[in-house]
Amino acid sequence: MVEMEMGMGMVEEESCTTPRCRIPAVSVCPPPPKKKSLVVGGKKKRDPPKGGYFQPPDLDAFLSLAPRRQAYAA
Repeated sequence: MVEMEMGMGMVEEESCTTPRCRIPAVSVCPPPPKKKSLVVGGKKKRDPPKGGYFQPPDLDAFLSLAPRRQAYAA
């Protein structure tokens, strides 16, 4: 027992007691967030254009005439 002095010279004895604070009951964790849908290339999947893709008639000729660089062996 511990004796403590109070205001006007009064002496009060303090004994051991159970703490008044309680540990809260365990709460249930919320579910994890849902995964976002998988998107290829970082963009939403789109339908092809209604008129089709642009195909120039001389594309093959243009690509075949482009000079090709070769690595030089030293």
